[in-house]
Amino acid sequence: MNAKPSFACTIVALLIISVLYAREPQTSSPTTTQKKVVRARDLGIPFDGTPGKFNAITDVAGVEVGYTTLVSGEGKLEVGKGPVRTGVTAIIPRGHDSLNDPVYAGVFSLNGNGEMTGTAWIEESGFLEGPVVITNTHSVGVARDATINWRVKHGAADNTGYWWSLPVVAETWDGWLNDVNGFHVKPEHVFHALDSAHGGPVEEGSVGGGTGMICYEFKGGNGTASRQIEMKERKDAPARSFTVGAFVQANCGRRSQLTIAGVPVGKEIPGEVYKEETGSIIIAVATDAPLLPHQLKRLARRASLGLARTGSVSGNGSGDLFIAFSTANPHVANPDQVAHSVQTVPNDLLDPIFAAVVQATEEAIINALVDNRSMTGRDNHKVDAIPHNRLREVLQKYNRLAQ
Repeated sequence: MNAKPSFACTIVALLIISVLYAREPQTSSPTTTQKKVVRARDLGIPFDGTPGKFNAITDVAGVEVGYTTLVSGEGKLEVGKGPVRTGVTAIIPRGHDSLNDPVYAGVFSLNGNGEMTGTAWIEESGFLEGPVVITNTHSVGVARDATINWRVKHGAADNTGYWWSLPVVAETWDGWLNDVNGFHVKPEHVFHALDSAHGGPVEEGSVGGGTGMICYEFKGGNGTASRQIEMKERKDAPARSFTVGAFVQANCGRRSQLTIAGVPVGKEIPGEVYKEETGSIIIAVATDAPLLPHQLKRLARRASLGLARTGSVSGNGSGDLFIAFSTANPHVANPDQVAHSVQTVPNDLLDPIFAAVVQATEEAIINALVDNRSMTGRDNHKVDAIPHNRLREVLQKYNRLAQ
């Protein structure tokens, strides 16, 4: 006969469950309005180009994305206690199976009122030697140190021979909704984002580093998109297929600037959160096209044009920092080999790739707005998600809904 558990055993079991639950990143609270996943194309918004299977940066084979989302507390701000609306995003270029194989990369600053660590070495070496981590402005330090620690634990020093690391950690400011001076992002949150990174579909909106972000004075955050392109080496040669993916942490722009599919949506759906622009945007571009560092810098520049299509003027207070990397040409940083052979696309053939960057970046930003939810944060500050029905009405008014 089975004995009933004692009261003490029941209490111990409940305590264990509560501790385990507390360790998991929280993705919702009573102050967030939940909704089903709806992306920009689901609303009939027209975009140029052909997306990949997931219409995400993870369509570039090997690229993985992970999150830690921190949402807790309500009401009046108590620094150090909350409310908390923040998190961490991690992008691993070659995935967990090739953590210590650098990729060629290039960076570009459209407006430098922000931070992206590690860029001086990318400019010097042409390599991105680890993940890209994105968080809030005042958590860059802890995220940077935690990324170094994570890489050491995964054999970076032993496997590459480098006993130092200059990781890429970028930020945007979430202080309107989040207790940004409470330093709620901890090393274990960075570890979780890195450990949980995966391929396939990518969650968008108010998750990870994008949790507390605001874009065009609607609820902003993370968005992603991709493009498939075909290129021919010569007229009688078979076409080669390449993929370009974009990922954004969107926290920029004034409402009146917002433009979707050429329509002045921000003027049609007016509203104000800020008295002046205080946001930023981080854009990561990935491709499997074989490109060299100087060519990837050119790709990073083209992300500016995708941003411009959505209406941004890259205001003085906006940190608009972009990175592009290629997953082609593996093992080219191996110091045991004196010379390496690499492939590259000639500059004269780059136009389709440039176009794909612009298109994917534009759609990623709109996905960050559409695939989102309204949120209330510190001091009961509320930011509304863009209303889907109203957006469709505006696009219909301008005859811009996809047929």
